[in-house]
Amino acid sequence: MISRLRFPIRLKILITFLFVITVVVSLIISTMARLLSTDKTTYIRDLTSVIALHVAEEANSLLVSYHGRLRVFAELMLDQQLASDGKAKMIRNLFRNFRNFVAVSVHEEGREPVTVYDAKTLEAAGITKEDLFRYRKEHPLSAERMQSIPIYVENATITPELPLLLVATTLASTNSKKPTVITATVLLDPLLRLARKPSAFEVFIMDSQGILIAHADLQNVVQRARADWIPQLTRLVKQKRLLGTTVEYEYGGEQMIGGFAGMESSSLLVGVQIPKAAAYLTARELLNDLILLSLTLFIVTALISVFLAYRLTRPLELLSQAAREVGKGKFDISIKTTSNDEIGLLSGSFNEMTSELRNREEALDKTQAALVQSEKMSAFGQLSAGIAHEVKNPLTGILGHAQLSLRKLDEQHPARKNIVIVEKETKRCTTIINNLLKFARREETQHRPVEINHVVKEALAIVEHQMTINHVKLQLDLADNLPPILGNDNQLQQVLMNFAINAQQAMNGNPGVLRVETRRSDSGHNEIVVSDTGPGIPEEIRDKIFEPFFTTKSVGQGTGLGLSVTYGIIKDHNGEIALESELGKGSTFIITLPIVAESHAATSSEEQQNKQNKVQ
Repeated sequence: MISRLRFPIRLKILITFLFVITVVVSLIISTMARLLSTDKTTYIRDLTSVIALHVAEEANSLLVSYHGRLRVFAELMLDQQLASDGKAKMIRNLFRNFRNFVAVSVHEEGREPVTVYDAKTLEAAGITKEDLFRYRKEHPLSAERMQSIPIYVENATITPELPLLLVATTLASTNSKKPTVITATVLLDPLLRLARKPSAFEVFIMDSQGILIAHADLQNVVQRARADWIPQLTRLVKQKRLLGTTVEYEYGGEQMIGGFAGMESSSLLVGVQIPKAAAYLTARELLNDLILLSLTLFIVTALISVFLAYRLTRPLELLSQAAREVGKGKFDISIKTTSNDEIGLLSGSFNEMTSELRNREEALDKTQAALVQSEKMSAFGQLSAGIAHEVKNPLTGILGHAQLSLRKLDEQHPARKNIVIVEKETKRCTTIINNLLKFARREETQHRPVEINHVVKEALAIVEHQMTINHVKLQLDLADNLPPILGNDNQLQQVLMNFAINAQQAMNGNPGVLRVETRRSDSGHNEIVVSDTGPGIPEEIRDKIFEPFFTTKSVGQGTGLGLSVTYGIIKDHNGEIALESELGKGSTFIITLPIVAESHAATSSEEQQNKQNKVQ
């Protein structure tokens, strides 16, 4: 307990170092916050100016489009060559295409004004054409103001239900020295949308008299409120350039920052304002956040320092405890490596050591189990030799009676076919017992020329019934004119039966296919290819499947000798076995066997070598 409460010098140095870093970072953050607060004024002023310019450009583009459409109306209405019916139809089409237009009037010197209007829009808002005419009489156009700007604009709202804008321009008249005046009453909605677009800023548009034309608060537009809170308003509304201007002023008892921009095509002025306190609110919040961050950073670094010190000493304690456990013979210990430093390397080396000790212990246990199994098999071989005659005697009797019955039966007798099968299978049982005794006693078998296709057919005929009841379909693809090999047909049948039974057991009752193919390889050898559609063999055990006593089956279902015996038989035939397997797609065993001439030469070479060894 006392050792855990120690405060090593390395921990003091670490905490001091982190403390200095925290102080330095805090000073840097505070300085940055002050600089940001200073620059915020310039940033907000520039931002309001940019927003004002942007809104002015959009509003100017909108007015220019209104001006062009208004001239289209005027040219159509002043055209004397068109019939009245055709002209009326074209005017109706213009109203449908120019949906923001409510009414258009043409004022020529010495003539009554000609007005066309959209009756549906007026009726929907509860306005009559008389209301429009009354407004025009009450608010006559000023010729001086009309001639000073390309597009004249004023607030023409009559009712809050239908905010309107008056757009006017002039055309040169052929009948009079005075120009023809064209006015259009259009919906104010597009300009109102521009005023409501920036959420953090208050945007408004006013005419040359300072009267609000568009504002986020529609009541200011309906009441034609004047933006008299803006200082130097008269100077601002007279500027004709798009260059933005920024002004600080007081509005409603609150300091404001306002940006203003004029329009080239009209005398309208766009204003954008934001409370000065709101503009700097983010800077103050940022400063408070930075101070809080500095304090938090100091606390966190102190905690991290203690944690790192614990992380530094804890692995050493674990290594010490693990070493004591290994000394007691417990090798299933592993230390989690959490770093890449020297302690991490030491932990990794310790884990490698315990893993190697554990593997050696497991290998020793397996070797001991294999020795026990070997002793069992040796005892089984001795027992087999003792009971061989007891098994062979009944088989000899069965074989004798079967052969005697065959002699007495005619060739066409219906029982003759079954007795032939009894004779054949009895002989095969006798051969299997003899092979078992030879395997137990390690006796050498005699080889003779063997036809591979015949061996394959005989072997699969024996296991065909077992394959069928387990839903495994057999497929044969046997090449013609294969040269014979030098071998033992019973042993080769046993090899194929082992592969077939293993494949059937691997499929575990599921439908599948077992395919056996014989062919001639490019090197001139004979090949037997046994393929199945089972689950496949995992890569980590492919190198072990031919080892004695290795099996993946449950206890009591296999001894692990089947493939080992198979491998030994193929090696006795001077052949090779190759494995190809993919999980989920099955396995393929390729058995390569030399033809008679090659096998005979290899056998003769082995015999000569044995004779030389005996002479020596």
